[in-house]
Amino acid sequence: MVIVDPDADEAALGQAVDRITKIITEHEGTPGTVDHWGKRKLAHEIDKKSEGQYFIVPFQAEPTALTELDRVLSLADEVLRFKIVRMDAA
Repeated sequence: MVIVDPDADEAALGQAVDRITKIITEHEGTPGTVDHWGKRKLAHEIDKKSEGQYFIVPFQAEPTALTELDRVLSLADEVLRFKIVRMDAA
């Protein structure tokens, strides 16, 4: 899950999602269908913002992709918060 600045324009939102899928594919991963939840209220303010654009990006990748994804999302100015969760196969 990625929460992007609510004031970001469509181009910035597209670039954020493209950056994520590019990292996944570069590390021989497979991105799933990106689910854009839209603008939602945050539980608490982050950088004086009370809303954020929510994206869910399911993917399968090697652990090296997680390290790079963590690094890039931490540096991205438009990303307010992100969370990478491992889903075990049932």
